[in-house]
Amino acid sequence: MGSYNRSVVLEAIQASDGISRVQIAARAGLTAQTVSVIVRRLLDEGLVVEDGSLPSSGGKPRTILRVDPAAGYAIGVHFDPGEVSYVLADLAGRPVTRLHRPVRHGLEPGAVVRQMARAARRMLKDAGVPDGKVLGVGLACPGPLDAKGVMVFPPRLPEWDQVPIKDLLAQHTGFPVTVDNDATAAAIGERWAGIARSTPSFAYLYLGTGIGGGIFLDNQVYRGRSLNAAEFGHITVSPEGPECYCGNRGCVEAVCCPSAIEAALGHRLDHAAICAAAAAGEPRAREVIDAVAARLADAAVSVVNMLDIDLLVLGGPALREVGEIYREVIARAVSSRSLARRLHAVRVETSPIAADAAAIGAASLVFHATYAPRLDTLLSE
Repeated sequence: MGSYNRSVVLEAIQASDGISRVQIAARAGLTAQTVSVIVRRLLDEGLVVEDGSLPSSGGKPRTILRVDPAAGYAIGVHFDPGEVSYVLADLAGRPVTRLHRPVRHGLEPGAVVRQMARAARRMLKDAGVPDGKVLGVGLACPGPLDAKGVMVFPPRLPEWDQVPIKDLLAQHTGFPVTVDNDATAAAIGERWAGIARSTPSFAYLYLGTGIGGGIFLDNQVYRGRSLNAAEFGHITVSPEGPECYCGNRGCVEAVCCPSAIEAALGHRLDHAAICAAAAAGEPRAREVIDAVAARLADAAVSVVNMLDIDLLVLGGPALREVGEIYREVIARAVSSRSLARRLHAVRVETSPIAADAAAIGAASLVFHATYAPRLDTLLSE
């Protein structure tokens, strides 16, 4: 219980833009004495700093507490079929440095992982961050993944089937590795460093090479029985649509992913060019993007109806240029078609860290695993 309460207090400090001990006690439901003891330990450990005071309404001014960003760092690695993105993030989840490297075709998995490790080490050296300040490496990669961090026949990377990517990266970097699928990692990044820091229940719709999702329910990440929940990309939105590699027809991913968008225009332009043309008002490109937005909206309404959440976040590299188009269409659908719309409004927002969402999320995996309060740990203890 003591370690759980410590995590609750630290999360309250991290999620706020400055908070007092009294406010922590009110938010966390803990006694003032318990909060004071925990805060003193966090100050002694260097995780938290006192930073000014709140105006007094009579009595002693309340000291403001904040997480010390320089107290620890994490390396985030996002492995996408076409590119590996790296982020070195401080404890506040803010990127200190970023790096992007293409994945060379034909390289066997071991060689790719060795390249990841070298790039991570180079980032640390260039940033002047010593190993002792690094809490670990977070890895976001395509699923499915098993509980040991082994990739299990990822659809777009069949040669990576049964590759123990977590253990390999730990071996080559010398740091502990936390691994999750890219969409769940992006959701955790949004919780740690984005617009969902104080939102108890939200869903994250991730748009990258493929389409996935992440879920937080009552302040806890939900991963499912096999750790692969929230596959929003495999909600059927066009029953007579094209076959999807999962075995269904007309999945969101089959009709909305970048390769599907390129196919809709006869592969005359790549995804980035189509999105740029749509944003500039080119009629045919805009028609395709509007159709994709409508199918994403269909899926979003289903997600909102199923989970009864407070917030739906859109993120991922495929949002470049067209994020606001998607957001407007999805927000309109959710506000007019969700079942509980007369009871409460669901916000639909574009992630402020959308472009590097999975890499920042990967770094946040480390912070979340180390410091976030987890009910499963409490119950097991």
